[in-house]
Amino acid sequence: MRSAEATGKTVGEATQKALEELGIDAEYAEVETLEEPSNGLFGLIGSKLARVRVTEKERPENYLLEFLNGIMSKMNLDGDVEIIKDDDILKMNVSGPKMGMLIGKRGQTLNALQYLLNVAYHKRFSGQSRRVILDVEDYREKREETLRVLASNLAKKALRNGKQVILEPMSPQERRIIHTALQDHPDVSTYSQGDEPYRKVVIAPR
Repeated sequence: MRSAEATGKTVGEATQKALEELGIDAEYAEVETLEEPSNGLFGLIGSKLARVRVTEKERPENYLLEFLNGIMSKMNLDGDVEIIKDDDILKMNVSGPKMGMLIGKRGQTLNALQYLLNVAYHKRFSGQSRRVILDVEDYREKREETLRVLASNLAKKALRNGKQVILEPMSPQERRIIHTALQDHPDVSTYSQGDEPYRKVVIAPR
């Protein structure tokens, strides 16, 4: 990790100088005070400046990027990763050729990789509360729209035939999309049945 030492009239001033030299914000830094400032005799003789050492912390986004690139390398995939960070979520969106391998059937590989990234992230940075969301060329957004359309069509089918429709097994996130899409529907209700990983959504006429 990079580090820099600096001096100043106060510890804060010395720290700011070191941060500027490294080009980082305080949240990514560890500060070690090497010498406290001293006014000396009569404020003149033997006075000392504050001296600090600032060391750059490992950034979660850099760690996750290296982790994901390592996985893609083993899969013989080469993609660009865009990282978007906010208070609750750290989203990684991958783009590039042959990205279908990273998605897998109905997003199963993508969900497994996202779970792995979250485990690695929270093990490495135990104080972090963000969730890691992994996406590939905005697959999740497209998949969500597909599921919303599917929910609407299957609700019509359930009403037309007068009997419940059972969907294929889905992940908890995808089941939630179906439930949310139909939660205000006046004529059908939804519930889940079965055990993971074969749990399914049921759409039934009211």
